Amino acid sequence: MIKKRDTQDEEPLKSTNIGKSFSKIKKDKRIALMPFVMAGDPDLETTAKILLQLQENGADMIELGIPYSDPLADGPIIQLAASRALSSGTSPEKVFKMLSELRNDLFVPIILFTYCNPLLNAGLEEFCLEASKVGVSGLVVPDLPLEEAEKLSKIAESKDIDLILLVAPTTPMDRMRKIAETSNGFTYLVSVTGVTGERSSLEDNVENLVRQLKSSSSSPVAVGFGISDAKHIQEVRRWGADGAIVGSALVKRIANATYSKKVEEAASFCRELRIATD
Repeated sequence: MIKKRDTQDEEPLKSTNIGKSFSKIKKDKRIALMPFVMAGDPDLETTAKILLQLQENGADMIELGIPYSDPLADGPIIQLAASRALSSGTSPEKVFKMLSELRNDLFVPIILFTYCNPLLNAGLEEFCLEASKVGVSGLVVPDLPLEEAEKLSKIAESKDIDLILLVAPTTPMDRMRKIAETSNGFTYLVSVTGVTGERSSLEDNVENLVRQLKSSSSSPVAVGFGISDAKHIQEVRRWGADGAIVGSALVKRIANATYSKKVEEAASFCRELRIATD
């Protein structure tokens, strides 16, 4: 369960990119566990500890949210987390500083989840450059239209960052294929119609969507939005998905824990979820 950096690898940082991670996980005959946490909730010092504990307890990649005041794709749990993070003074610059300080200890791929406005405010080139400097492997921008993705994808790729695009249950098949072909690293399949949030069950058409995506592109498929427990991970694994992204359920556990127990709670839930990926 505990991951160690391979000191014999001549290029350890390059070995942690998303594509190579998925290849290794596939050889292990399991799917990737990809927890989501909101940077700065409740503060960046705690986030740093949580990131390391998620890595220690089985996370294969980690999606790290940059708080934004108008998170259209997020449900109430993650919206509240973003609000708390903004109240604690979290900014993209401070997130990059935190990741920079973890550079020698955090080696699972980090995928930033942000929105168009913070990217445009920072400048696409500048944002991707700073992300690259601190070892970010991927970028998810849920409000980025496919038609605008090409420019950002080229910039991100020049910095060794994968721009990951989302497919929704309502996406027409032709457009779904185009998104899967354009997405780098993996295709992010949104399992529900609507925003992020815990669900008691997954929608019936997710199985077909996974299969359609797998048949139309060689890109790995990771399912998110609504993956809430070990049972859901086992389900999407059975359907042929390559990864499971768990967000609101983890964010809620962290939020409900007392301050001194937040890191421990994240680690415990991650261990529980990791077992289901085998």
